Amino acid sequence: MVTKVAENIVKSLGQIRQNINAMAEQTTYRESVRLLAVSKKHSAEAIRVAYEAGQREFAENYVQEGVAKVQQLQALDITWHFIGPLQSNKTKLVAEHFDWVQSIDREKIARRLNDQRSGALPPLNVLLQVNIDNDPNKSGVKKSDINALAKFVSKCPHLKLRGIMTILEADTDEKQQLDSFTSMRELYQQLQQLHPSVDTLSMGMSGDMRQAIHAGANMVRIGSAIFGQRE
Repeated sequence: MVTKVAENIVKSLGQIRQNINAMAEQTTYRESVRLLAVSKKHSAEAIRVAYEAGQREFAENYVQEGVAKVQQLQALDITWHFIGPLQSNKTKLVAEHFDWVQSIDREKIARRLNDQRSGALPPLNVLLQVNIDNDPNKSGVKKSDINALAKFVSKCPHLKLRGIMTILEADTDEKQQLDSFTSMRELYQQLQQLHPSVDTLSMGMSGDMRQAIHAGANMVRIGSAIFGQRE
């Protein structure tokens, strides 16, 4: 990989980690916040650079592209997250190759992932994607349907319910972002009371990371700010 590109990835990773830690220290929650590097449309070589700089969790949005990278980098102890919309005909590949799925929004997808996850593998960690803004352009379960879906997932032997995720409606201001993220934190805390395995609140990207962490996110998903423009 071109040395300058590699240097930029390492530098960006370091800066983002510092920013995340500083933001987390200023919240009332004082939780550590995990950085999930979104590597869609970036090369395996770029992922390897980030890995060598200490990053261990990576996320992909597209099944075929993600599986190819998982296979190419299988010698590395990477934890792979799938965060994109998931169609029924792609669940088998995701169940076989990924460690986490953050985009479960309906029972049918959860059932297929459970049935297609090998018993030889650890349970697949899953997050329920919540459409917190009721945005017709976004995937996600409605707030009113979260408990039913969480109950179903918790009974799947090859799935492990770990929490919830959201992607906010586009073009919202900071107050709207904070309000939506605060609602997510409340849902997360309610879910924790019902399901002891819940420990992950995944929300916030490059443009709204500060508001997400302030509201209590303990995982943020950052892509271009680490890797630069997508290839």
